[in-house]
Amino acid sequence: MEIDLGKVPFTMDFHPSDNLVTAGLITGDLHLYRFNADSTPQRLLEIHAHSEACRAVRFINDGQAIITGSSDRSILATDLETGSPITRLENAHEDAIFSLINLTESTIATGDDQGCIKVWDTRQRSCCNSFNAHEDYVSDMTFASDSMKLLSTSGDGTLSVCNLRSNKIQSQSEFSEEELLSVVIMKNGRKVICGSQNGTLLLYSWGFFKDCSDRFTGLSPNSIDALLKVIDLFIWLNFLLSRILLTLNI
Repeated sequence: MEIDLGKVPFTMDFHPSDNLVTAGLITGDLHLYRFNADSTPQRLLEIHAHSEACRAVRFINDGQAIITGSSDRSILATDLETGSPITRLENAHEDAIFSLINLTESTIATGDDQGCIKVWDTRQRSCCNSFNAHEDYVSDMTFASDSMKLLSTSGDGTLSVCNLRSNKIQSQSEFSEEELLSVVIMKNGRKVICGSQNGTLLLYSWGFFKDCSDRFTGLSPNSIDALLKVIDLFIWLNFLLSRILLTLNI
């Protein structure tokens, strides 16, 4: 199954319980599609969400809304059914927003081009904490809900661990020789895997984040921009977004 978006996509997310996928484009547009294995995908929504590139998108509130972050520094929440804006936060960061993640039912986190991570209360529509976690863009984030720890990777080559209970940066790895672009928690929380710019996977043991315990090299000739956990296994997705159409393998 293939969806031709017409413009370069920066980000995408799947609905938690329905056959829906949303994508953010370099133009700032937000698209929503319904897909089935035996039919052509149907576009349900197309809005001009941001004045600059839509870099991050996630379904929130059990899929009732879509939240997006942009290089124009704004955050937008959009109603899934009507396509109407629920709320918009202008100048949410001092720098362009690069990444976004759901944390709890009422909180999300965003990361920007200068390494700042902000945690937002979606009910109060306000920032409840911020961390200067990195020296370069926050490429990816993942959340350990049992310990309330937010893990992030960055273009500066580090992995950071932010403790949301103590509101402190608990740990940070040594600088890697390459940019770290993606992160996933594995082995029931015992291992953390990061994907890098040169196609190497870095393996960290939980609680020992200063240096990786192992490396997997030669797995990909391209950068590992995203990691997906599948029944405690992992696959890497190389998004050559400037060269290919957004392809959904269902």
